[in-house]
Amino acid sequence: MAYVQLKNLEKVYNNTNKVVHGLSLDIKDGEFMVFVGPSGCAKSTTLRMIAGLEEITAGDIIIGDQRVNDLSPSKRQIAMVFQNYALYPHMKVRGNLSFGLRIAGRPKAEIEAAVEKVAAILEIEPLLDRLPKQLSGGQAQRVALGRALIKNPGVFLFDEPLSNLDAKLRASMRVRITDLHRQLKAEGNSPTVVYVTHDQTEAMTMGDRICVMQAGRIMQVATPKELYNAPANLFVAGFIGTPEMNLVEGAMEGGDFVVGSQRLAMGSDLSGRLSSQPADAVLGIRPQQFSLVAQGPALEAKLVHAEFMGHEVYMHADCEGRRLVSVVGAAEFEARGQSDVIRLRPDPKTLHVFDKSDGRNVSLHGGSIAA
Repeated sequence: MAYVQLKNLEKVYNNTNKVVHGLSLDIKDGEFMVFVGPSGCAKSTTLRMIAGLEEITAGDIIIGDQRVNDLSPSKRQIAMVFQNYALYPHMKVRGNLSFGLRIAGRPKAEIEAAVEKVAAILEIEPLLDRLPKQLSGGQAQRVALGRALIKNPGVFLFDEPLSNLDAKLRASMRVRITDLHRQLKAEGNSPTVVYVTHDQTEAMTMGDRICVMQAGRIMQVATPKELYNAPANLFVAGFIGTPEMNLVEGAMEGGDFVVGSQRLAMGSDLSGRLSSQPADAVLGIRPQQFSLVAQGPALEAKLVHAEFMGHEVYMHADCEGRRLVSVVGAAEFEARGQSDVIRLRPDPKTLHVFDKSDGRNVSLHGGSIAA
């Protein structure tokens, strides 16, 4: 086990193209940290710098108590699982699992015991005498995981390991990896995990904490619950959540939010949380936190499209030229009547207000967002 510290980490290509901008982050011993962000945000570049596969331009990387800037990957207490599995095609599963230990000169009995233990943990004992070409995608990924696990590393590095799998296998492997981490933690031998993905579902379901990145900068580091309930800025608010948060541009006037010709009373709960009332504001509303109402404070909108999702319905509506998405129960949707004009009331305890000028969430002051 080992903690990881990134101190003012920078990466510059060709002396002009800076892709990582002074990134600093402490990853706890045994923690499952997920880096998430859109393509090109430098999350994989950061991971490769931790691994020693990419030279750093400035800053320090600490693994355990050791500065590893100048160490080769083999001396960094790490094991890495890649997107493409990188199995040796001419070796059977048993040989792939044992290769690193054989190269290190470990005793034969120790290697055989380690292979059997890892195979049992990952439930791949029946696959030990197969070649990689005889494996399914999920089986190959478990072998790649086992080859890293058998090294007993201090730090596991995952670079989008599930992106080549279909949706059902991705869901299954998410559970398998997180269960494995919990199992090792319970045994007192849990490695620190740094996991890179562009998939927010993976991030939210797997990470102890999540580092949200954009353009080589950290936007927020928090638990999944904190990211969802208290996004620090517009980028995080729009990136985390399915369907994504409604971000409605308008203005704050006397404690009310004005959208075109409509005025929505914010209520004392939200007013008490505001650190400022920006002239150009963006109201953040989770689709799940709308209610369909017949009267009272609400935003009036024209229903454009409804997506039936089984027990719930995604309603896409137009409010003063602004797109709104709300999620309501199927029974509630059916009971609304035949009108295409709907009234949507947000829960004031869960509303967010962002300053459009700098993207800050100004509604986190003086209290927390209701969970």
